[in-house]
Amino acid sequence: MWSSFTAGILAGYGIAIPVGAIAILIVNTALRCGFRAGFMAGAGAATVDLFYASLAMLAGSALVVVLQPVAFELRLLSGLLLIGLAVFGIWQGLKPPKAGSEVIGGCQPLRTYWQFTLITLVNPMTVVYFTALILGMDAAQQLTRSDQLLFVLGAGLASLSWQTLIAALGGFGRHHLSDRFQRLAVIVGNVIILVLGSNILINALK
Repeated sequence: MWSSFTAGILAGYGIAIPVGAIAILIVNTALRCGFRAGFMAGAGAATVDLFYASLAMLAGSALVVVLQPVAFELRLLSGLLLIGLAVFGIWQGLKPPKAGSEVIGGCQPLRTYWQFTLITLVNPMTVVYFTALILGMDAAQQLTRSDQLLFVLGAGLASLSWQTLIAALGGFGRHHLSDRFQRLAVIVGNVIILVLGSNILINALK
């Protein structure tokens, strides 16, 4: 039973640890708005990881049939969304900070949570990863409901712990790095997101 929990933890870290657009966005959010907003951003991403892990475990190969007809639209939406966020982030990073202004419009924790939930939800790599993982597990069909629940729980906890760590790093940087360095880090991070989003868009249009 606990082997399923361990497998879920490994699966959660497997999708969360690779440094991609979502991780960079979480760090940038924590740099710009503090740890609380960064944590809520990570919680949004972890919520979607938990959701997709549940779908992958319960639906398995049926996900491939459902997603295949809309794979192009998912990639297109994901690429456009990341490009839009990157352009907005670069613009925010280039603007001089307002005197006495500690919280920017996009820093409300609850709004940040839902924003990152949506961003991660349309990221096709998340669901593809979990579907491929389940299809590759020889004993997936023999797992009990308890095993499935432990797998999903492990995946969700692993994802949340990693997102919290990178949010903490961003929050640390907010309090220990100069304003100029923070703005530079935000700009560089968003340039990387712009490249990643453009790559997704180009591959979708091929």
